[in-house]
Amino acid sequence: MRPRARKSVTSGKGEKGKSCEIRGSCTSRLSRNSRQSRAAYMMPDYRHILFIKPSSLGDIVHAMPTCAAIRRAYPKAQLTWLVKRQWAGFVEHIDGVDRVWPVKSTLKGWLSQVSPLRAERFDLVVDLQGLFRSAAIGSLSGSPLLVGFANGREGSPWFYSKRVPVPQSEMHAVDRYLLLAKAVGAVESGAPEFRFRIPQTDHEEVDRLLSQSGVTPGMSWVAMNVSARWPTKRWPAASFAETADRLRQEGCGAVVMIGGPDERADVAAVSGMMKTPPIDLAGATTVGLLPALLSRASMLITNDSGPMHVAAAVGIPVVALFGPTSAVRTGPYGVGHDVLTGKVPCSPCFSRTCHNTLPLECLKLVSPQQVLAAVRAQRILRMVSQ
Repeated sequence: MRPRARKSVTSGKGEKGKSCEIRGSCTSRLSRNSRQSRAAYMMPDYRHILFIKPSSLGDIVHAMPTCAAIRRAYPKAQLTWLVKRQWAGFVEHIDGVDRVWPVKSTLKGWLSQVSPLRAERFDLVVDLQGLFRSAAIGSLSGSPLLVGFANGREGSPWFYSKRVPVPQSEMHAVDRYLLLAKAVGAVESGAPEFRFRIPQTDHEEVDRLLSQSGVTPGMSWVAMNVSARWPTKRWPAASFAETADRLRQEGCGAVVMIGGPDERADVAAVSGMMKTPPIDLAGATTVGLLPALLSRASMLITNDSGPMHVAAAVGIPVVALFGPTSAVRTGPYGVGHDVLTGKVPCSPCFSRTCHNTLPLECLKLVSPQQVLAAVRAQRILRMVSQ
């Protein structure tokens, strides 16, 4: 019976069968096109978006391409960025952000925002922080769609209406955040974008500060960031001092120390070891002025820190010292940067306390000579490209 059935299909009935098969293929194709058209037609047109990335500086910079992608996908939307008060001045300089929503770091400060946020009636909330507090505030906002990572910490995924999986742990934070943009229909078409709004007044203020210190417009200078939030991220002060002195001797221009008010002691420790005092701007600028300041530098030599990411975002070369953290995950993004680290079995440990027999061996193994070699290579590349 089975052979006859096959034979009958290949005869006159087979022609019908073939015709049906073709029609079926066309119908399937038409149906698929119709579904795609309907999907495009029914794609949500978000108009009121809340972006939750409260801290810290480096993480905020990592989130900038996600913000840019969502802005491009939904140009008519009002995009609000919820951020800790201390970083609000920086977020105000990010292109594409319509409104900055500052929040105090305390639990009371967060809870006080619930009613005002609910009154905004956000139709999309994107939580890039991935912690209990950020997910909870996103849920309490009342938005019908709260998007976050499926592997978020502190139970945050329980709050999400859409959980986005992360395919691999060894992924740079910039690329990981962009997964959330893709999940809401914002596909990155080219290289991730870091766009700042830097007003002319910021450039004028930077020029004024530098001129007061003897750095005239057009003069080459190297920025140096000697501090970091974690003690385990800090390259030894003596190594920074030796490097800074050698930079001056080799004609690299002035060495300008940057940092916040609470980092003045770290800068003073390095300056006190130097033969020629540097230009010290630690605490002299606001965090919002950092993009304008670093855009004027020829390069930045730095620990793993927020300013490192700002420098990479404004497009200047970075020579970064890494110890307990992973440059694969949080190194300076893009090309043209150098990351130096000592090869020890325990690195990266992601710890704020060093448990190695030789404290901070991963950083101490990096010599000033290695940093200077990286700086020389950067200078050669810059001269060749000009």
